[in-house]
Formats: sequence, C-alpha cells, structure tokens
Amino acid sequence: MCGIVAATSKHRNVVPLLVQGLKRLEYRGYDSCGVAVWNQGLKRVRSVSRVSELSEQISKDQLQGFLGIAHTRWATHGEPLVCNAHPHFSGDQIALIHNGIIENYEEIREELAAKGVQFTSQTDTEVLAHLVRDNYTGDLLGAVQAALNRVRGAYAIAVFCKDDPHRVVVARQGSPLVLGVGDGEMFAASDTMALAGETDRFIYLEDGDVADLMPQGYQIYSHQGTEFIAVEREVRQMEAFSNAVELGPYRHYMQKEIFEQPRAIADTLEAVGEVTPTLFGEKAGEVFKEIHRVLMIACGTSYYAALTSKYWIEAIAGIPCDVEIASEYRYRKSVPDPKTLVITISQSGETADTLAALKHARDLGMTQTLTICNVSTSAMVRESLLRYITRAGVEIGVASTKAFTTQLTALFLLTLCLAKVKGRLSAESEDRYMKLLRHVPKAVSAVLALEPQVIAWAQRFASKQHALFLGRGIHYPIALEGALKLKEISYIHAEAYPAGELKHGPLALVDESIPVVTVAPNDELLEKLKSNMKEVEARKGELYVFADADTGLESSEHIHVIRMPENYGPLSPILHVIPLQLLAYHTAFIRGNDVDKPRNLAKSVTVE
Repeated sequence: MCGIVAATSKHRNVVPLLVQGLKRLEYRGYDSCGVAVWNQGLKRVRSVSRVSELSEQISKDQLQGFLGIAHTRWATHGEPLVCNAHPHFSGDQIALIHNGIIENYEEIREELAAKGVQFTSQTDTEVLAHLVRDNYTGDLLGAVQAALNRVRGAYAIAVFCKDDPHRVVVARQGSPLVLGVGDGEMFAASDTMALAGETDRFIYLEDGDVADLMPQGYQIYSHQGTEFIAVEREVRQMEAFSNAVELGPYRHYMQKEIFEQPRAIADTLEAVGEVTPTLFGEKAGEVFKEIHRVLMIACGTSYYAALTSKYWIEAIAGIPCDVEIASEYRYRKSVPDPKTLVITISQSGETADTLAALKHARDLGMTQTLTICNVSTSAMVRESLLRYITRAGVEIGVASTKAFTTQLTALFLLTLCLAKVKGRLSAESEDRYMKLLRHVPKAVSAVLALEPQVIAWAQRFASKQHALFLGRGIHYPIALEGALKLKEISYIHAEAYPAGELKHGPLALVDESIPVVTVAPNDELLEKLKSNMKEVEARKGELYVFADADTGLESSEHIHVIRMPENYGPLSPILHVIPLQLLAYHTAFIRGNDVDKPRNLAKSVTVE
C-alpha cells in the first residue's frame, strides 16, 4: 500500500528514475502520486491521476534534479485531493513522503498549530513534515531522529532539506523500506523492483532503522529507546526484477495471472523431491515433532487459504488447527501455548496486520513460527524461524489469483510433512497424495479450458447487484474466496455461506434476481448440498453450479451447470477456485471496470 522511491546522485538527473520506480510500484494501489526535487529550492509536481499523467506534468514543468523523492498514495487521512498528495512541504525548507499512519498526529498537530504552523492538508504526513522542521537546527538527521522520538505508529519515510541538497534521510517502522547502493548514488524504495536495473546491491532496513543517504555512501542508525545507535546491516547482492511484464494475448494482468497458475504451481513444487520437513527449513523436523497445535494467521485471500488448509491439517495430520484474522488476533486476549506452530501466510510478506500478529504471538512465547510467502526477502520471512517460498512470480493484479493457489499448494505439502512426522502418513498415502499434487498443474489447465462457458455466465452476472456463494466443508472457504473476488473487482455485493446455513437466515434474500453460485464437488457432502440447492430452487432462485462431472447434476430452467473435468479429492479446492476467478474477472471486464486496479484497494496492505 503506497510506494516510496528516493534517490541522490552525483552525476545525473534522478527524475526519470523516480518516475520509472513509481510506475513499477503502481501494482500496490494508489489514488494520487507526486515527485519533489531540490533544484535551487524545493520543487514538486503532484496529481490525483495515474503516474503516466504525472509524467506528462513533469515533462511540461521540466522538473529535474540530482536529489528527489517520489510517492504513490492510497488515501487514509484526507480525500484523494492534490492538497493531500505527497510529497508534503514544510514551508520552503522540508520535503517529506510517508507510508503508514502516525497514530498521535492530532496531538502533535494541535501543538504545532499553537506555535503558528499553518496546515494545507488533512493528512498525518504533513504533521510529520512540520515536526521535522520544528526540530531542525541545521542538522537534518538530528531533526528526523528528534521527530521520530515523538511519533507513534507505522511509517516508512524519506525526507530532504533545501539546506543540504545532496542528503536524503529515510526511516522505517512497521512499513517496508529497502536501500539501493549505487556508484556515486544512493536509493531507497518500498520494493526492490522499483530499483531494478539501477543497482544489484540492497540493504533491507529493520524496524527502528534510520538511514542517512548521500551520493558517496550511507550510515544506518537503530532506534533504541530515545537513542540512535550506529549499526551495520547486510548488503545483499541480488538481481531485482521489475514488474514490467508483457501482457501478451491477455487484456489484463489478472487474466494473465489466472492462466499462469499451472506454471506457478509447478514452479512451487519444482524443488520437492520427497515429503520431508527440511523443505520448510533446517529446524523444521525438530519443530514439527514438538508442536501439538497449529495457529494460522492471515488476512484477506490468504486467510481463506488458511481456512481451507485447516481441513487438511486436521483430517490428514490429525493436529488441532485454529485460524485467526490477523487484525483481530493481536487485539484480543488469547491463551498462548508454546507448543503451537504459528503459521503466517502472505503474498507480499509485508502485510502490516499479519506481521504485527506474528510479533505478538512471539511475544506471547510462541516462538515456533513459519511463514508461507511469495517474497523471499520480505520482513515476514526474515522474522520467522521457518519458511516456504511459493514461486508464483510477480503478481500485479490487485485481486490475488496465482498467489492463492500456490499458497494452497504449499499448505497441502506442509500438511503431508506434519502428518509424516506425526506418524500418520503411510508410504502408500504419501505416494498417492504426491501423485495428485504433481498432477494439479495439468488439472488446472483443463479447468481453464472452461473459460468460454464462464464468459456466458458473466454476461448474465454483469447486470446484477447482489450474489450469493455456497459451499460445504472444505469448499466453504472457496465460496468465500469466490465472493471476495466478485465484490472486489466487479463491485457486485456478494456474500458466501456454508450451504447448510441457508435456512438460518440467508434464504430470506433468495429470489429470481439474485444468482446463487454453488461449488459442488462429488464428495461426502454432495447429497446434503443438493438438498440446499432444492431450497434455493423452491424460492425461484437462479443456481449457477460448478459441479464435478460425476455429480449427476443437470441444467434445467433455474439451474445452470458447468461441469468440471474431473473429481480431485482433497485437492479439489484448488481446481474449484479457478472458475470463480474467471467469473469475477469476466464480469468485471464486461462492466467496464479497471480490473487490475479496483477502486479503494491496494495490493500490498502495509497499514492497519
């Protein structure tokens, strides 16, 4: 959520670099953007449109400089207006950009207003800019450090001052920030991909770090109490990849990413030779033997992956499993158990609520931690004892697709490892499950061939305002994920329920105007599900059923059936979510929505 790019150079205009970095961070979601430079004073350009329009303004204004900061903003405090867009200035002296939320900004704002400070925005960020200036006595680093001693909350910031036109000071607390080390230049960004092609040397700042950047080098300080102590951080040599991926024959990145799922799942399994705990880290075998419970913590789509895998872990591994929404878990009093394996799941590994929940669980004494994530260098991975890196590749569409199915793939593999360590997985079962798992990419490809039939359904859905999704057992979380996909990109109100709950309230909503999407695998709950479908049919509801071929379900006046290619047993959820993704995508496309950048949403949610 939001993007930061900053640069200081001895020898070149950094504005093209800043703009390119913002373009690469667009996938994170934003509603305004801006660039500020030092060029015989503070100068900036801001926009509530896309980065491409900002770039046009920059060219028109001939903005250039050897030092600059750039930002994409997702509105929290204040509407998406130019006056609220970053960078923020304090007079003609301080320029600042900020990701995160300053929790005590109102208190500080009142203090500064009493001193005569005039505010031009509704943001918490402008308060921080004025606070830095209020503490400035000729030393920018000291002013930033003094300001940070006053604030509470989460932040990643970049600041420069007109009096020191080669220095940028950056800091992080709860929001990601990485440094790039160049030759005669230094960079900072929310993500390495913003700096792809500029350097291959990166430093991941830790919470509480403040870095003083100048073209000739840098110094990092760790915030300890009210003191800032000079520290060394590892410089990692690695190739950063941009998200400038070609769309090829696809209209949107989301559609492309849906069709990349067979490859992504295969890549996630590529290094798996056998079911062994060491797939999750050197200490995994020892940890798995000791634990007797599992606690899974996640948000959004990752939360639904956790809910799905709860069924696997309890049924196959025989281990009790709880699933918590990260934003709720850390704000309630729970009963900690040091024999619990705490699993966090995140596409980015920077999700603020999940990262904070991980630290909270650890503070409670639950130190056996594992992260399943798509980004090997993310904060969540670095904070965890164990990890499994999915290989979904860059996911640009805000609505997660291939990240979800690769998470499920990793979680099923984890289930088998836990079951094996606990003595609940026979050699025959292991062989059968692994054959199923390795066949998933081909099975997903077969489901993707149903796209033309799904498009026909999407034509009907595009005019609707509400929809219900039904599933039973392990497919209930898949119904939840289907409803989430439809609502977040088509803006159709959608809800999901366990089908058995229909008669306990939701049935009151059913009439001929509301489509009822049903996930119908041929499992032990099929007959129960058919009874629930009859309840809908009796109220003249329109059923849209994704059914396994051998369910015996047929299309009729009020029942529309798309047949899935094959029954896939415990891995059926991975297959059944694919047509739900396609339905959401095509419905949103027909409605003319910006599929890859849905309104009000961000890809990487790094604030609470």
